[in-house]
Amino acid sequence: MGIFVLDNARLFAGGCDFTSRSNKLELAVDYEVKKSTNFGSAGWEEVMGGLAQSALAGEGQWEAGDLAKVDDQLWAAQGAVAGYTVCPDSAAVADLAYLTQALQAKYQLGGQVGEIAPWQAAFAGRWPLARGKVLHPPGTARTATGNGTAVELAAVPDGQHLYSTLHVLSVSGTSTPTITVKIQSNADNTFGSPTDQITFSAATAIGGQISRVIGPITDTWFRATWTISGSSPSFLFVVGLGIK
Repeated sequence: MGIFVLDNARLFAGGCDFTSRSNKLELAVDYEVKKSTNFGSAGWEEVMGGLAQSALAGEGQWEAGDLAKVDDQLWAAQGAVAGYTVCPDSAAVADLAYLTQALQAKYQLGGQVGEIAPWQAAFAGRWPLARGKVLHPPGTARTATGNGTAVELAAVPDGQHLYSTLHVLSVSGTSTPTITVKIQSNADNTFGSPTDQITFSAATAIGGQISRVIGPITDTWFRATWTISGSSPSFLFVVGLGIK
């Protein structure tokens, strides 16, 4: 991925796709700088990393009406911990994605007369910021049980985690349409003998989930798989995967 203009960043929070109502996104990772200078430092200051923290901030155009809208999602999530997925440039399968679990620490709305109603929000990371890829894109509706595209990521080292987010963006159908999403791994892209790594809770409504499993995982290929039930069901959802 070379140099590019930031014009198609994607933010998914809960069951909301903020893309068409956001115009600024910022991710940050900070480490405390702890001084470890001593008499053996030869006159040079020595430092080491202390506690780390991640943060996410965004802003854009305010909108309300249901949980797929900015105000409904941010209002419901005040002071709550949830999963967030950020894609710097599009959210197609295998596109770069960053994932974290964070506390919504700020929600600000309203502005100057005559201007488009704005919103601002800030999120304090509770888990590390993981880097990975999109396993399922937001614009592909699923109406039956199936498997996603195999995506190569990396093995998960001992002591690190495999992280995954699920954002259910829309649900339609009758007789309680339900989707259960799993993350599977395999040694290659054939998925001849897949291993279940993460299973999300069954979803019947718009909303989001985040989960993780500790390594080591030697497999380097991953996919999302889903089981759908109900009458005339249809789901739009996003799945992200990362390692940290």
